[in-house]
Amino acid sequence: MCGIIGYTGPRAADDILLAGLKRLEYRGYDSAGIATLHSDCLNVVKCEGSLADLESSLQAAETHGSTGIGHTRWATHGEPSDCNSHPHQDCGGRFAVVHNGIIENYKELKDDLKQDGHEFTSETDTEVLVHLLEEIYAGDMPAALRRIDSRLEGSYALAVLDRENPEQIHALRQDSPLVVGLGQEENFLASDMPALLEHTDEFYVLEDGDLAVISSSDVKLHAAAGEEDGDREKALEPDLSSRYFQADWDAEMVDKKGYDHYMLKEIHEQPTVARRFLGDRLKGDEISLDEVEKIWKENEEIDRIMITACGTAYYSGCVGRHVIEELAGIPVDVELGSELRYKQNFIDENTLVVVVSQSGETADTLAALEMASEKGASVLALTNTVSSSIARQADQVIDIKAGPEIAVASTKAYLAMLLGFYLLALKLADLRGTLPEPELDEYRREVLKLPDRIEATLNRTGDICRELAPELAEYESVFFIGRNLDYSLALEGALKLKEISYIHAESYPAGELKHGTLALVEEGVPVLALMTRRSLARKTLSNVEEVRARGGRLIVLASEEIAGRHPGLEESFRLIELPLAGELWAGVQMVIPLQLIAYYTARDLERSIDKPRNLAKSVTVE
Repeated sequence: MCGIIGYTGPRAADDILLAGLKRLEYRGYDSAGIATLHSDCLNVVKCEGSLADLESSLQAAETHGSTGIGHTRWATHGEPSDCNSHPHQDCGGRFAVVHNGIIENYKELKDDLKQDGHEFTSETDTEVLVHLLEEIYAGDMPAALRRIDSRLEGSYALAVLDRENPEQIHALRQDSPLVVGLGQEENFLASDMPALLEHTDEFYVLEDGDLAVISSSDVKLHAAAGEEDGDREKALEPDLSSRYFQADWDAEMVDKKGYDHYMLKEIHEQPTVARRFLGDRLKGDEISLDEVEKIWKENEEIDRIMITACGTAYYSGCVGRHVIEELAGIPVDVELGSELRYKQNFIDENTLVVVVSQSGETADTLAALEMASEKGASVLALTNTVSSSIARQADQVIDIKAGPEIAVASTKAYLAMLLGFYLLALKLADLRGTLPEPELDEYRREVLKLPDRIEATLNRTGDICRELAPELAEYESVFFIGRNLDYSLALEGALKLKEISYIHAESYPAGELKHGTLALVEEGVPVLALMTRRSLARKTLSNVEEVRARGGRLIVLASEEIAGRHPGLEESFRLIELPLAGELWAGVQMVIPLQLIAYYTARDLERSIDKPRNLAKSVTVE
């Protein structure tokens, strides 16, 4: 989850490294550091705190060099501190290492290295790497890294500088993302592409076991030979075309464009995201999902779907379950990626497993994918990163085309995931023949209206969400309720509020209030009730009255149609109406006020909105 950056070329490395780290702060931001090589000097500057603190330290240190590596940290082993910050150095000060991941057997390695006389200065698992390198190195860096690789257990992407070899960066990847950016007489290294988009759109995407030797004029890649060759220290030259990727993102897409926060910018980008994604997938009267057709043609015996993901992506799957079951008439289960491997899941060759991940590198989701593939299931990925590990390992991939998402709290990627599930449901309904053609055509027409309706929802609900925020900011707990699809949307609404405002927020099925949850509702406690389903409106209204009778402060988010049919909703503390839409599609519009409420509440509380405490964007460790 930490961020790695590297540069070698004719320019000053520290400026490029610092700018790249700013692009990678969503991966971690409790400490940061850089190491640069100049002549025979290895300069390391690192500190606890923000990148602004590092920038100040760099100005005082007056570092030089045109080759360097940098790191922004999300703490796993060892608290945020100066000594636990990366880069780490060996006893002799020859090598510097930065690392993303977890070395699971670091304690055993550390004990052995201490017995050999190595002195440790941090609590991190990473420091064992640089001391292990000092112990093993015999003049050949790739060979030394292969030997280290054979002794490690866990996940890791690492980059190494050697004081005696000042024009090269060495990198190794295993289960943590790493890309090499290709320039003109300069080359780059990073955990994610957005860090390098201002410099290049051409990349090598490293795969597990890949070792890279990067100089200003050349990039050499070596792939691990594999166990079948009997020697993990051997290396194979990979086909570079299989690693090459040209990004269709650009530097402008990762600019704030005048917004106070990336999150607000990304909320307002959602109409554009919807137009881009739907424009790519709706061709005339047809839904163009060739990926799904290919899977279906290969196995028409598919009789169930398993959706697996983590966090916000998991909640998109909860919505997807309702939509797929309702339109396509096929049973759907939704399971957290972190739980799927540890329970009886009944996945087999007739299961379609849909894995969802914005980054495509989520460790738990990737492990779930691998298990599903081993069981013979067909795997479809919904991801925002088609060069990712999940995309490469899935049978088919749907690119949700949200563009780079910088804020840790997902907004536009979540909406794009929902759109992906809606189109998947319609495509499956078409393939399975569960909807009459006129009804299917009507649904397609409704989907085409969604971008304009999302934009209308932004315009209509922005002010009322801003006005509501100071009221919510006064409370320690907020509750969300809904039924059916609305409950799935409420799960994501509560997550958004808690992760950026730090207010305790929980979501409950509205019908479950009387089975225990009403004990938490007392005078003035805010309860947000979601209502988009006409067939369930009266049932949810009964639960609304239960809250009202106990003095709860009711905030109702309802479709325009439901609000018009039930004028009593006007008596709520706040009523937020969504522009008129078919009830199935109103769920997509509902995400807008939920995101805005979370954003403005966090802003009123002066929280770190784009970088909430303890969180990181891409969760690449278990």
